[in-house]
Amino acid sequence: MNDVAAVRYCEDITRTRARNFWYGIRLLPEPKRQALASVYAMARRIDDVGDGDLPAGDKRAALDEIATSLAHVSPESDDPVLAAIGIAAVRFPLPLEAFTDLIDGVRMDLDDHTYRMWSDLELYCRRVAGSIGRLSLGVFGSRDPGRDASLADDLGVAMQMTNVLRDVREDLGRGRVYLPEEDLARFGLGRDDLARAGNGGGGSNPAPLIRFEVGRAREWFDTGLSLLPRLDRRSAACAGAMAGIYRRLLDRIDAHPDAVLARRISLPPWEKAWVAARAVAGARP
Repeated sequence: MNDVAAVRYCEDITRTRARNFWYGIRLLPEPKRQALASVYAMARRIDDVGDGDLPAGDKRAALDEIATSLAHVSPESDDPVLAAIGIAAVRFPLPLEAFTDLIDGVRMDLDDHTYRMWSDLELYCRRVAGSIGRLSLGVFGSRDPGRDASLADDLGVAMQMTNVLRDVREDLGRGRVYLPEEDLARFGLGRDDLARAGNGGGGSNPAPLIRFEVGRAREWFDTGLSLLPRLDRRSAACAGAMAGIYRRLLDRIDAHPDAVLARRISLPPWEKAWVAARAVAGARP
């Protein structure tokens, strides 16, 4: 496939399907922006299988097919996503095995819709979001890949925890509860209590549980954000913009914890643009 067409295909997917990430990605120089767009396009392909309407068996087969396709990443591929990733892998040290972690995380959704302990949910977050953090770091560049990969992974966990909180209502509709059972029990709640609260019913108050999880996510942000001073200025601005948008979402959830059971919390475009502008201004020279 033509290189330009493959890259443009991935950028279009990212621009239209990942608006939060696009606010950060567009702050990068062109080669890095194109590379991260290819990473997102593959991540979107994998996530769409997990979130789609196919029977579980067909989803597993589709994920197996994607996993097999990763052995054929090449700029010469007829698949625009595989071609764009191939171009990125020539330019940057992408840890392509991280896509396998992402696939394994989506498989967890197919195998079990509950998480007994925080350690179970942490593993899920590392697979589905820490993997993207490590791939992003391959594009950003690092002088200490071992330490920085760990921080990128932690930042991914923080962002995925924000997703978990933002999507409580939507996930309930899919029969999924990501909040650990041990945390529900700590606050005297069960899955049915969340469902009733989402439908406007009375009973137990989920707000203390939501605020507890917000605090946990903030701790992961505190650790993961120490990555930013270790990046070059534009990469730090990119990561800072994406993390900043998610932290603003977390603030919204903390201020109105009941809202996550009533609707999907989001930020307006002007606020995302403002966060991105602040990230640029705050990145070190």
